[in-house]
Amino acid sequence: MSLTAVIAFIFIFGVLVTVHEFGHFIVAKKSGVLVREFAIGMGPKLLNWRRNHTTYTIRILPVGGYVRMAGMDEEADLEAGQRIRLQFNDNQVVTKIDTRADEAVAGVPFQVDSFDLTNQLTVTGFLQDSTEKRTFNVAHDAIIFEKSGVAVQIAPQDTWVQSAAVYKRALINIAGPVMNFLLALGIFISLGFIQQSVTLNDTVVGNVQSNMPADRAGMRANDDIVSIDKHKVKTWFQMSTIIGSATKQQNLTVVVKRHGELKTLHMTPIDLKSSDAQQKVIGITAKTYTDFGARVKYGIVSTIAVVQRVWYALSHLFTGGFSLNKLGGPVSIAKQTSTVAKTGFLNILIFMAMLSVNLGIMNLIPIPALDGGKLVLNAIEAIIRRPLPASFENGVTIAGAVFMIALMVAVTINDLLR
Repeated sequence: MSLTAVIAFIFIFGVLVTVHEFGHFIVAKKSGVLVREFAIGMGPKLLNWRRNHTTYTIRILPVGGYVRMAGMDEEADLEAGQRIRLQFNDNQVVTKIDTRADEAVAGVPFQVDSFDLTNQLTVTGFLQDSTEKRTFNVAHDAIIFEKSGVAVQIAPQDTWVQSAAVYKRALINIAGPVMNFLLALGIFISLGFIQQSVTLNDTVVGNVQSNMPADRAGMRANDDIVSIDKHKVKTWFQMSTIIGSATKQQNLTVVVKRHGELKTLHMTPIDLKSSDAQQKVIGITAKTYTDFGARVKYGIVSTIAVVQRVWYALSHLFTGGFSLNKLGGPVSIAKQTSTVAKTGFLNILIFMAMLSVNLGIMNLIPIPALDGGKLVLNAIEAIIRRPLPASFENGVTIAGAVFMIALMVAVTINDLLR
């Protein structure tokens, strides 16, 4: 891959994941769930700051990101026997806990014997050079400095995501995919205003190429295609799919509306070869528009069209038997990014919008570990009106994660072999 392609891949992947995680983040905050950390990138931190109870970090690897919500896959903040440093307010309540006790940091040296930072909010142990066991209360919004130097707020149980109402948790889970759809919508609307003219995925013919099947059959510009072989069509994508799936030498019956009247035309698609594909065409292009409303509508219909295409691909995934060749992993995406990067920034944006829709839809698949699987668990909990056992949730989530990892490994190996 060229340097441009690498930069494009990092840019696209970084934006998609950050936007997705931002959806979870903002809804969690609005739902009263403590977001301990919102990270952009992975690996060691480069920069961090705190605001409104959340620590924001920029990490060294410019791909991915995550939202660290209280109560989700949390490891204990402290451990028995650990040496730490404490800072107190005027009422001798702990406000800061620093786990970097061996470094020159502020605070009173303290050795932990036991602690409860979720319910009782206490820490018990020994001050330096003392054999008397002491227990100190810890402030609800106390800060703990981790060994990496990142300062996050402790996570009392009332701030956990599990403590939120089930409908709030469902909103948190669906917010990530929704943000991916909104990103695609925003990109397509922006492109609608950048382009000189736009198409609206309708069935109105803009231009008829001379001496092509549609022209020979009598089709004209501004004809509105109503049906093909008795299949009603409402979008250009539907129409293209029917034409593209026509068998060799199949004569199509096309009904068009012209000046309010229906006309029946007959034509046989021809094969059009390009550098990397072959498709059946009848020789028409879609009508274009230039007004303000059409440009906004372009963003909407383009997003819907991509959703339809992804759904079509998913619904036909097992048609004719499942094959890994029908799936693409990071290697395939990187290869496509490399190709798109050579065609200009606008095409990179279009590719990003399409991937964003893909990411949104794929995350809604009801597989445990994905947002869709979490939504199913939320629905079950709402129906039975009681929390699901933690062991059950953890079990299905782990099973889903193992399945997704295995699938990703298989798809990546298949991409490399191809």
